[in-house]
Parts: sequence; structure tokens; C-alpha cells
Amino acid sequence: MSGTTQYPSERARPGQDELPTQSSPLKAQPPLIVVGYSSKPEGRAALRRAVSEARLRGAALVVVNTSSEVDTDGGLASELAASGVSYDIKTPNEMHDSAEELIRTAEATDADFIVIGLRRRSPVGKLLLGSNAQRVLLDAACPVLAVKADLGAE
Repeated sequence: MSGTTQYPSERARPGQDELPTQSSPLKAQPPLIVVGYSSKPEGRAALRRAVSEARLRGAALVVVNTSSEVDTDGGLASELAASGVSYDIKTPNEMHDSAEELIRTAEATDADFIVIGLRRRSPVGKLLLGSNAQRVLLDAACPVLAVKADLGAE
């Protein structure tokens, strides 16, 4: 009985010939968070949470400004600049549907998740979720973080 002994580490692995001999490192994209902002308490709460999540994850923010009020003093931009996170503010020219704008922005930017704000509701109101919030929660392709406004902020 002549033969050679082949140890497991010396055996060819299935599919080994198909593997490239040299691989290039994948460039990891930084995480991206899309946040729906308005000057209302629920919009402010969403922005605060999105900034907190961006710091935690080393992510950049895309702020979709759905507020009907014009930010003439640059308060939103200065608040974001002071936060130290990378950001982009997107203000749609025509605001027909804020839910659709958030979903479209998240898809276009390949966002990791969306942050939206919710109003506090009465016991009867809890049976219904706001139509914009419901659309984002149900139609977004990425995870959605829904944040309640602070109790005293209303």
C-alpha cells in the first residue's frame, strides 16, 4: 500500500479555483440617516434624535425640511453645524406630500433608516396614526424610527 498522506489543510477546497488571487478592499459607505424636519414639536424631536443617532453611528444626515415656515435666520443650518455631524438640508420646491418626499429621498440616497416625529394623541386618537407617519412606516424600504414629541413641547 503505497500512497501519500494528504492532510486536511493541504486539500483543495471546493470552488477554490474560482476565487480571485487578489482582492481589493471594499469601500464602506458611511451610514446615512434621513430625517423629516418641521418646526413643530414632533419635527424638533425627530431632529434631536436623528442628530443623536448620527453621532452614535458616525452617520451623515439628510434633513428633509417639510416645514411650511421659511427658515430666514438660518437657525436649522446653524443648529446642525453646531452638532458636529455631516449634514445636507433638502427643501423641496413644492411640498405636496411630505411622506412621499421622505421615502423618495431615502431611496435615492440609499439611507440606512428614516427618523420621523409623531404627535402625542388622545386615547381615541391612538386608534389612528397620522396619515404621513403611517405612509412612511408602511411604504419605506428601509427601517423607520418614530419619535414622540416631548410632553411639555406641545
